[in-house]
Amino acid sequence: MNRYHMKLPALIGVAAAISVLIAGCANDPDADTKTQTAGSVTFDLSAAQPGRVHAQRVDAIAAEVPQAIRDRGTLNITGSSGTAPPLRFYATDDKTVIGSEVDFAVLIADILGLKPQPQVADWTQNFVGIDSGASDAFISNVTVTEERKEKYDFATYRNDTVALEVPKQSTLDYKDRKSLAGKRIGVGTGTNQEELLVKWNQQNVADGLPPIDIAYYKQTSDYYLALASQRIDGYIGPNPAAIYHSTVSKETKVLATFSGAGDAMQGEIAVLTKKDNGLIGPIHKAIEYAIQQGLYQKVIDRWGLQSEALSASRINPPGLPKKL
Repeated sequence: MNRYHMKLPALIGVAAAISVLIAGCANDPDADTKTQTAGSVTFDLSAAQPGRVHAQRVDAIAAEVPQAIRDRGTLNITGSSGTAPPLRFYATDDKTVIGSEVDFAVLIADILGLKPQPQVADWTQNFVGIDSGASDAFISNVTVTEERKEKYDFATYRNDTVALEVPKQSTLDYKDRKSLAGKRIGVGTGTNQEELLVKWNQQNVADGLPPIDIAYYKQTSDYYLALASQRIDGYIGPNPAAIYHSTVSKETKVLATFSGAGDAMQGEIAVLTKKDNGLIGPIHKAIEYAIQQGLYQKVIDRWGLQSEALSASRINPPGLPKKL
């Protein structure tokens, strides 16, 4: 059988298994708690999130929030729904967004004395929400890039490590970008992982190598299915999601990890706000306060993100270079 094709009954079985995984191995809206263990970490996938890390309002930091937002009393936080556990995903009720990115958002809002209002949008629509003012902050595994810094401000809170996830039975020998020449590699549209893969492909072609066959995905479930059915040779995405999926599904493995900014620098994940709107300063201070008080580490530990942890937050650090 051609490795890029699968008989229909088997494909249906894979799809069913994946749908269960994405729903946290349960779709019971009446369940109070549901958990999933990945490696040494047990994740709470319930909507209630009783273990979420909270903080008291810090008056000195809250006073720096722009007056219009203080008067409103809420922090409107947008993010994608299509990312995978443990970052930002739907709980077992299939409607409540949870994950590490939500926990960071809630912690920041607590310190600022604001009620968090999570919003859900497709990746590109999150930027539209920030541009229009409908959203105050975009907190959803957003990488700092030089191009984005022209329109937005950033306060960092995680390292940006991306992973090459491949089918369990893959024999791909990855050494560097040249190893992907002639391979079909999946990536999320509009992400910095896409920029990185496109850049590698351009360099490979310039070196006279076969082009990378880039496959684009918007939904996590689609790339899960493509990997399981071996319709792609690999997928490049956030390292925490790759670790979670490969551990839980047991159908894939993480073959390599690298900085989301490429070889030249370590990329960083950050809170994104509209440029010069006065909000990034207090958000940065809230993150620094959370780090100093040990609250940040509790979120890191809760979601198994130890390899992503930062010792300090930075405002608008050097980012992924502009596209060629």
